[in-house]
Formats: sequence, structure tokens, C-alpha cells
Amino acid sequence: MPHPTLLVADDHPLFRAAVLHVLRERFAQYQTLEAASAMTVSSTLQVHPEVELVLLDLTMPGARGFSTLLHVRGEYPEIPVVIISSNDHPRIIRRAQQFGAAGFIPKSAPAEDIAAAVAAVLDGGSWFPPMAAERSEADAELAARLAQLTPQQFRVLLCIADGLLNKQIAHELGLAENTVKVHVTAILKKLACYSRTQAAVLVKSLENDREA
Repeated sequence: MPHPTLLVADDHPLFRAAVLHVLRERFAQYQTLEAASAMTVSSTLQVHPEVELVLLDLTMPGARGFSTLLHVRGEYPEIPVVIISSNDHPRIIRRAQQFGAAGFIPKSAPAEDIAAAVAAVLDGGSWFPPMAAERSEADAELAARLAQLTPQQFRVLLCIADGLLNKQIAHELGLAENTVKVHVTAILKKLACYSRTQAAVLVKSLENDREA
């Protein structure tokens, strides 16, 4: 039986190595995996069902702000996600929480805080720095609308945001073009959008206020 595993997803090798060092030192009973892009996160989780926690950077290649968080939460709701980011603005922390993160660790945090956050979340709790930002009803509504999408529909939505046509989306995701059309129709209906452009603007709103 595979050992319980922690996944560190960050595109900076030195920072990723530092986090892995903390995890291997403080959580020796867990295996560790690493990923450097949003696509690798998805493929790793498919291959390794033993992953029990994801530590996720917001600005990896292939990510649009909170898109990877939403994708993981939608496809693997049983796996908690802890955001780890250099952007610790209160609104970013609050948005991460509203979009389903179980914790938020600023990259400036000491090793003790990283270990405390991981321990708290593995124990079924949460870990966030003090936040001054108010809860955003707009973000709460956006999260609720996006939660209606299936994982495949979420992938199609991100392709729409990249400006891809149905034929291109079909090629990108390995789907029949007619299947893509069905997904697009369902996406627009669930998100209450009247056009692909409006849906793309909605995805744009997932991006961070400033670089993380």
C-alpha cells in the first residue's frame, strides 16, 4: 500500500527544495512529490491517489491566479490545498480561503510556520495568517458559480479564456468537437454568461491583484 504523500507544487527549484526539506524533517512518515507547473499538478494527482495534501504556489506556468486551486478542489475535493505565496496581501489570503484553500503560508514565513500550517491541515483544521480584508460577496458568488462546473468543463473554460476555438479545444483536450460544443453551452448556462468573451472575463477575475 502506498505511503501517504505530500505534494509541493512550485516552479522555483530553490524554494521547492527548501519546503521539501522542512517536510522531510518534520513529517518523516510522509513521502514527498514535487511539481513545477499546473499541468504537472494535475497529472501527478491522477497517478498518485495517496496524496493527502497539496502545497500550491499561485503563479506556476499554466496557472491563472486561483485557477489551479479551483481545479484541484473541484476534481479532488477530499485533498486539502494550502496556498504558499510571496503575495500575502490580505485580499489574496481572503480570496484563497473563499476559493477553498485550507491554509495560506506566506513565502516569507519561517520553517516553524510551514510545519505548523501543514500539521494543522493534516489534522483536519486550517491555518491562515491574520487577515484584515473583508469577506467579498462577489468572490463568494464567483466561487459558487465555478463550483457548478465539472472538472472537464473547468478545463474547457480555461481554454476559452486562452482564446481557443472549439476545434482547438477538442485537439488540446482530446475530445470530439461536438463534445466541446456541449460543454461550452453548459458552461455559459451555469456561469450565467451570454458569450465566450464574458466567460473569459470571468476567468480573468481569478487572477491575482498583483504578482504572487
